[in-house]
Amino acid sequence: MTRPQHSCRSPISSAGPAPSHKDRTWYAPDAVPLVIEIASPESAHRDRTVKLRKYAEAGVPHYWCVEEDEGEPVVHVYELDEPTRSYSRASSVASLRRPVPFEIALDLGELVPRQQG
Repeated sequence: MTRPQHSCRSPISSAGPAPSHKDRTWYAPDAVPLVIEIASPESAHRDRTVKLRKYAEAGVPHYWCVEEDEGEPVVHVYELDEPTRSYSRASSVASLRRPVPFEIALDLGELVPRQQG
């Protein structure tokens, strides 16, 4: 099967009904309501610009990008504006509480081991 023009490359993490497989490299956008990317120094520019634009163009409704800000994890939450196929930033937070695409409450700081000092 060939990859459709508006498909999604396999992200770091996604949520949706599509079954995952270690060799799978793309998903149909309607099977991916949420993409989560974990930015590293090597991927930050790509995650903030290229992937943000490509997932929006593909029609993925929700995009979260987790990265470090002054030593603390933050998540940048984007929601799709369907008519323009672009994202608007919904929030940038260290403590995530969202009702969509599913209800979640998560303190990102609790996921990171603290330095003993």
